[in-house]
Amino acid sequence: MGVLSALRKKDGRETPTEAPPYYPSEDPLSVEKDEELGHQQPIRTGWTGDAHAGANEYPSQENYRTLGRWRACVILITIEVGIGVLSLPSALKTLGLIPGIIAIIGFGGLTTYCGYIMVQFYRRYPMVTNLVDCALYIGGKKFEYFLGVAFIFNLVLICASANITMSIALNTLSGHALCTVAFLAFPHVACWLLCLPRKLTFAAAMSWICTISIVAAVLIVMIALGVAGPQEPPGFDVHITLVGKPNFVETVNALLNIAFAFAGNQSFMSVMAEMRHPEKEFPPALFMQKSFEVVVYVVVACVIYGLAGDAVTSPALGSAPVIPAKIAYGILIPSVLGTGLIIGITAIKYMYIAVMRQFKPDQVNVHNAFTWSLWVGTGTLFWVVTFVVSNAIPIFSSILNISSAIFISWFTFGLTSLFWLHLNWKVQFSTPRKITLACVNYAILGLTLFLNVGGLYTSLKALIDVFNDPESTLNGPFTCADNSIF
Repeated sequence: MGVLSALRKKDGRETPTEAPPYYPSEDPLSVEKDEELGHQQPIRTGWTGDAHAGANEYPSQENYRTLGRWRACVILITIEVGIGVLSLPSALKTLGLIPGIIAIIGFGGLTTYCGYIMVQFYRRYPMVTNLVDCALYIGGKKFEYFLGVAFIFNLVLICASANITMSIALNTLSGHALCTVAFLAFPHVACWLLCLPRKLTFAAAMSWICTISIVAAVLIVMIALGVAGPQEPPGFDVHITLVGKPNFVETVNALLNIAFAFAGNQSFMSVMAEMRHPEKEFPPALFMQKSFEVVVYVVVACVIYGLAGDAVTSPALGSAPVIPAKIAYGILIPSVLGTGLIIGITAIKYMYIAVMRQFKPDQVNVHNAFTWSLWVGTGTLFWVVTFVVSNAIPIFSSILNISSAIFISWFTFGLTSLFWLHLNWKVQFSTPRKITLACVNYAILGLTLFLNVGGLYTSLKALIDVFNDPESTLNGPFTCADNSIF
């Protein structure tokens, strides 16, 4: 018996998970029939199953379904258009300009399709509140527990990468005034404080600042490169490779960097759970966000690589001359904190709800001493673990690649294909269209396995090479060495 089934028994609402009942919705558009789901009966989306999905089923509790399509779109942009963009120019340097652009657009289209599969799954099981909840319906309770642990560790790695970026910024701005371990501690404390509010609407309020921050930072770098050129000796010749000739390790690591830039899909279920009408408003938010994201990624990657050539760095802000790069890193700080806020609150909310479902399911949205103590405690635990991981793997590109290989390959691509197969298993070969979609999803699973196995090998090899490099200052975990860009 799954967690949600046990919870419904406790609340006196025993319901088969395979067929959610119909609860009338005020919106007639919430009753939809989606042939992609592989069901003959209409799919009812007005039911949340319990208060944990954000609905206000308990009159005394606070309503957490407050997001519309525009605010959701802004949150989605903040989730994805962040530090991942800083590795894209380096990926173009490795792959070459043309293959790099194709890879960015390809991953953008692929993650858009995977995001839409999540909407289809949510229409069928509108009681889910996050990606891990979905595992209960496709693999049972044990798979849910396994995926829950993996989900948390994945978010730990993403937040660790954000705070490593912050340590690079602080070291660069201050001239390595403190030990790097101390510069890693500052953003973790700041993110812990930012994650104290329990609503995503708080994150939405900061989203515009975070988005403007990352866009402004990369614009400064692009303008500086156009005016003064890269941070290289006079007479440096900018060389652009249209089609690169990377080896296997370099190719896979470049693809992992691009995949990391599209890693926000794993938070989509959490955003849907706080939308007023996710079944009809999330798809427009998704398409707007992905369109904006792909355009920004292609422009930023092409312009910075085109102006810096082989002098491009990862993170890309270091490609510019000293003063503009320092200004860009200073402006980047709100975006890095925003990444920590969105990803951190997603992880904390999952852990909080998982505990509350077991002990006090009727008080999930209540504000009292117990719920606040649990929220603060889970947040503290999450950020302490993140601090340890960021010091254990203090290299920006390595932590991106390891995260992409182990977790993001599955959370962004592989799991959504399993969702589609779960929804369409009996009808996957019923029509030519279904056969085509089935082949696409099996191909996505193949890509996932390639990134998972091949990516783990290449990312670990690259990390070991850095640690063994006598010229590298970052030659081990918990180092005080300077990781600044100059």
